[in-house]
Amino acid sequence: MSSETKQPRVSAKGLKVLHAFIDAGRQELSGADIAERTGILSGTLYPILIRFRSAGWLRDRWENDDPVQLGRPKRRYYRITAQGEVAYRSNLPTGAPLGGLAWT
Repeated sequence: MSSETKQPRVSAKGLKVLHAFIDAGRQELSGADIAERTGILSGTLYPILIRFRSAGWLRDRWENDDPVQLGRPKRRYYRITAQGEVAYRSNLPTGAPLGGLAWT
């Protein structure tokens, strides 16, 4: 058995998710933030986030505030890792600028 973790496949939507972090200056984003930036619906988005987190491309944390005081459920925030940045760059289509892609 190999000790190397199998890396997830990066679809166009997965690349959009990684790009959202690059475009946001690598800051933390909630699932709602990512959905707004990418237009990807939650049923597709969250499985991508889970795969990327398992691969070590994203880190996550729950916000510390009290949901009662917030008036809403706690949010989970995600941040791209150095491995995620490498995955993003290595999955860019040939000739795409490192600063971003034009989505259609």
